[in-house]
Amino acid sequence: MGWLRHYLLALQFFTRVPVTGRLADWVGFTPAMLRASAAHFPGIGLLVGLLAAGVAWALLVLLPPAPYAPFVAAVFSTIATVLFTGALHEDGLADVADGLGGAQDRVRALEIMKDSRIGAFGAMALVLAFCAKLGLLALLGAVDVGALCAGLVLAHVVSRAWPLLLIRQLAYVGAEGGSKAKPLADAIADRSLLVAALWSVATLAAVAWLQGAPFVLAPLLASALAALAMLRLFARRLQGFTGDCLGATQQVCEIGCYLGLALAL
Repeated sequence: MGWLRHYLLALQFFTRVPVTGRLADWVGFTPAMLRASAAHFPGIGLLVGLLAAGVAWALLVLLPPAPYAPFVAAVFSTIATVLFTGALHEDGLADVADGLGGAQDRVRALEIMKDSRIGAFGAMALVLAFCAKLGLLALLGAVDVGALCAGLVLAHVVSRAWPLLLIRQLAYVGAEGGSKAKPLADAIADRSLLVAALWSVATLAAVAWLQGAPFVLAPLLASALAALAMLRLFARRLQGFTGDCLGATQQVCEIGCYLGLALAL
């Protein structure tokens, strides 16, 4: 029951799925529970990936076999994920781009990241990120529908596992009060990392069984390099991480997965 409560809390925190009423009362909330729910970030990614893959597959089946069909499927699968998550991670990417792009000073960068308004750097980051996603997904869909669907599931799971590395390795430097991510940043237990690894390994094994072991190696390596680059960037520029940094890392690692898969194919 504790496992289920933590999973539902992660679902409530990282998606727009309503967990309300008597169910919310049963789930409950404490900062310790929110920390424990970090173990299920990749499990939430599995839901997001299955949704995206389902939308993409359905459209490619229903649309006429035209050259632009994979691009249309990529667009609507991306829209589905944004609606499902409430653009939580995209918002983090925009805030990080504004902060790091708009100031060299660490304190000023953190102040900019707290601002809910999107500036020029944030807008550019979002445009480029969506262009990269849609282009790579359309390419995958044009090569093989199965590769596109498997890649979507794989990317959404793996890209939500790597941000836990930031929580483990860096200090939290966000606002102490009013930050939803603060309880997550206090600590992450070895048990939580193990559960997150189990979510990821199970997904990798399933995709490897369906598509072959070489299918998962390139996206896993590319996303790992992306995560390491983000870790080094935040350590150098911020001497720590914020909740926005977690969202930005997820976005970059997701694109890394798609790029690795496209290069491998």
